[in-house]
Amino acid sequence: MKHYETLGVMLDMSRNAVMSVEALKKYFVYLHKMGYNCVMLYTEDTYEVEGEPFFGYMRGRYTMDELRELDAYADSLGIELIPCIQSLAHYTAFVHWKQVPVDIDDTLMVGDERTYEFIENTIKSVRQCFKTNRIHIGMDEAWKLGRGKYHNQNGCESATSIMKKHLARVNEIVKKYGYEPMIWSDMFFRSFNDNKYYIPKIEMPRDVVESLPENVIPVYWDYYQTDAQIYDDMLYNHEQLSDKTWFAGGAWTWIGFTPANQFSIDTMRLALDACRKHKVKNIFFTMWGDNGAECSRYAVAPSLLYLAEYVRGNKDEEKIKAKFKRIFGADYDAFMALDDLNMAFQTMDKPRSTGVKQALYSDLFNGFMDAKLREGFEKKFAAAAEQYAESAKKYRKWSYLFDSAAKLAAALAVKYDLGLRTRKAYQRGDKQELLRLANEDYATVYKLVDRFARAFEKQWFIENKTCGFDVQDIRIGGVLRRVDACRRRLLDFAKGKIDRIEELEVELIPLGDYKPAHNYREMVTANNL
Repeated sequence: MKHYETLGVMLDMSRNAVMSVEALKKYFVYLHKMGYNCVMLYTEDTYEVEGEPFFGYMRGRYTMDELRELDAYADSLGIELIPCIQSLAHYTAFVHWKQVPVDIDDTLMVGDERTYEFIENTIKSVRQCFKTNRIHIGMDEAWKLGRGKYHNQNGCESATSIMKKHLARVNEIVKKYGYEPMIWSDMFFRSFNDNKYYIPKIEMPRDVVESLPENVIPVYWDYYQTDAQIYDDMLYNHEQLSDKTWFAGGAWTWIGFTPANQFSIDTMRLALDACRKHKVKNIFFTMWGDNGAECSRYAVAPSLLYLAEYVRGNKDEEKIKAKFKRIFGADYDAFMALDDLNMAFQTMDKPRSTGVKQALYSDLFNGFMDAKLREGFEKKFAAAAEQYAESAKKYRKWSYLFDSAAKLAAALAVKYDLGLRTRKAYQRGDKQELLRLANEDYATVYKLVDRFARAFEKQWFIENKTCGFDVQDIRIGGVLRRVDACRRRLLDFAKGKIDRIEELEVELIPLGDYKPAHNYREMVTANNL
């Protein structure tokens, strides 16, 4: 029995990794084979908009012709391609150009006529590119709505009131172009829930319910919960907003270079059970690229297939594995093993660690994250490197994917605790060990990180447009520059040319619950960046 109408994925094209047209077409084919009938392209500013030349400027944006080509190809496979844009916040890249009025941070100025001129330009442009009458207009995570210039000009006003006015204006534009809009639902909860999304089963405030126009479909997004009751409660709350609610889950591609397939499966099984209970017919899985979009979209192929089968009632893992082999020409478990790099950092209460990204970018002298390291994990990286290298040889179609993972693991096998070993040797005054580290381990790390950078560049260019990789070059290049600089200072100290290394005299402070999420800025240095 079919328990859904729409089963889709949302591909994030806004965090630097914009898939090339040819790569995206190939991805559509795999999604079709797995049983998906919908793809949403999440494009904050990475699509061409007539009359807005700075929108997506130097960001690898899709031209209108490219979008038409993608739409036609998806349609030929029976896939509905739905534009997913923004119309309130999440304009981080675009506000850089000062082309639109801003309330605060990346949030547009509600009530300003230029805001609605701009929004209409975006909607008019995508209307010319997609066959579908459905559009996702975003409006999520406007964290400080009404607290910036809006407040200066209008005084205190509730977020609910501001959202209601803004959505009404945008909805009129959407209806003008014949679209059926959907919107992320979190702002309808944050406004009365201390800016938090999740809330136990309640009777929704009347003013909140009335702020959602009848034609607008709320989308409940949730990728985190390991407690089934939370999904159940939130779907109950959403039923009061609308009987047309969609659910957006997650196939975890946004913790850095590696996926979290098992966590995706574990959380989404609970979510899908709740969706079936509440008769939610439209479901899709987001694949975000927060803070760099380092992870290949193919890395979550196991969880995408597993969840597509689960929705259809197939819970037989062996049958799922066999189907995966037929579709991808590789073993399910080999792809699942891509999760393993992060296993070195995972604990029972933090099963989606960003430790691999931290290990790559943690500074060798100023590595405050070294306070969280655990001994012996460098051996796990070395073992993973061997495993991925074997998969690269075995599955030629996916060799680039496994080769990139193998080279990252090999680099981390040496770099993971190098900063900590350096600090300990320095603090005990062991110049011979520091000399050895500089001549051997630091030189090796430089070589291995450089090899990874080249493999990662190959992976990126196979799957994505070239725009956006400059960020990866800057970040990884920074690692290489620091490895070389720290190595030279160690040599100078060991040879008596300098009498101290100030950074290594600092005692590491236990970080407790501090964690840098997946943000490069929060893990690379304690200094202003």
